[in-house]
Order: sequence, then structure tokens, then C-alpha cells
Amino acid sequence: MAIRSRVGTEPEHHRGPFRFPQADMKMPAPLHPGTLIRRRNRFVAQVRLSHGAVVEAHCPNSGSMRGCSVPGSPVLLSENDSPARKTRFTWEAVRSGRTWVGINTLRTNALVREALENGTLAELQGFQTIRGEVPVGRNSRLAFLLQGPEGACYVEVKSVTLLEGTTALFPDAVTVRGHKHMWELARMAGAGHRAAVVFAVQRADAVDFAPADGIDPLYGRRLRAAVQEGVEVLAYRARVTTQSIRITQRIPVLL
Repeated sequence: MAIRSRVGTEPEHHRGPFRFPQADMKMPAPLHPGTLIRRRNRFVAQVRLSHGAVVEAHCPNSGSMRGCSVPGSPVLLSENDSPARKTRFTWEAVRSGRTWVGINTLRTNALVREALENGTLAELQGFQTIRGEVPVGRNSRLAFLLQGPEGACYVEVKSVTLLEGTTALFPDAVTVRGHKHMWELARMAGAGHRAAVVFAVQRADAVDFAPADGIDPLYGRRLRAAVQEGVEVLAYRARVTTQSIRITQRIPVLL
């Protein structure tokens, strides 16, 4: 079943409905091309840079990265020489077939916020303020709270990298945190608030989106139960290049 929705936003210091000019989120510069040797553990990958040096890079993605951590894949690394860091490099993207996939989940909320501000997320328009990292319940936060004259909308954001065939899937590993987020969204909707989850598919080769029932069946059940409570489900595809990343269009949700 494909899910439909509507709504919108603006930055916290502005008032009144408007849109910013659409612009791509810039990738960090410079980006260093390399080849993935292996993902050594959840947080560290070994990469051979284009000039031959082997380095370790922080992996800002705690999922399994199924299909996105194949040894020999082209990758892009950003660099930060802060003495507080254990590694200078951060893994930003991987080439899967002919498509770059953004794997840095720490950039996802900013990516979606830009799409909210520039009007790309048409269903989430009409709000006047955006608050980020909003506390809900006990020891839980949702990505955004959108507020306007007609009320508020709680929004959670999920980064999607897994593809099977032409269908993007989430999650790529069992996600206890994700279960909690869907429960919180359902609770908000059940209390009469507007609530939505945005799946940011960080690859341009996805045609549609579905929950990964074969990986985490409980998440699929929680998602469908949330829909029954009135939670809106949106999936948007992003285009990732060596210079930038931008959410481009909505794709169908299959439940």
C-alpha cells in the first residue's frame, strides 16, 4: 500500500510561510577517493587511497551496511585533522554499481531539514518553525518538531542505504532504537498530534521503499501499527555525487 501525506516548515528564527532557494548540500571538501579494503568493525573501515596509502576511516553508520561494505568498492572519505579524533578520515559514500550511496547517517537530519526549508518535502509545508532533536517520552528524542498556526507535527528521520532489486529497505539490522521511535510516533498520533516518519533513501537507483520484514519483522509491525494510529510515512530519494547530496523526489511506500 502506498502512503499519502501533506505538510511543511521553516527555520526557527523565521516566521511566515516561505521557501528557501533549492540548493544541494555540499559534501565536505576535499573528498579523498579510495577503495574499500574491509569494514574492520562497526566503527572503522580500512581504505586504500588513490595514491596507494592504506588508512583507517571512521564509519558513521552503525547498521550492517549490507550491500554497501563490499571489499573493492570505490569510496569517498572526508578529512578532519583535529587532535581529538582517533582517525583523520570519515567514510562519506560508497559506489554501488553505477550509483553513489551516502552512508554518513550523521548528515541525514541536516539533509532532510534542507528539504523541509526549500519545499522539496511538499507534504510537510505550512509550518513556521523547526525544532531539532525534540525530547518525547522517557529518554527518547525525535528528529524534528514542526509548528505553525494550525498545530504541530512530530517528525522522525531514517537514513536508508539498503537496496534489494529496485526496492529500498529499512532497517538493514535489528533496530531497538527504531522500534522505540515508531512507538513514540504512534503515541503522538494517538494523542491527537500530527506525526510522520521520513525515510531518506540516500541512493538514486531506488524505485520504491518497504520495511525490511526479513531483517527486523518487529520494526515492520511497529511501522504498520503506527500507520493505523495515523502516522504518515514518506520516502524520498536523494541524489549523491562527489560534490553534493540532495533530496530529489518522493517514491512509493509499500506496506
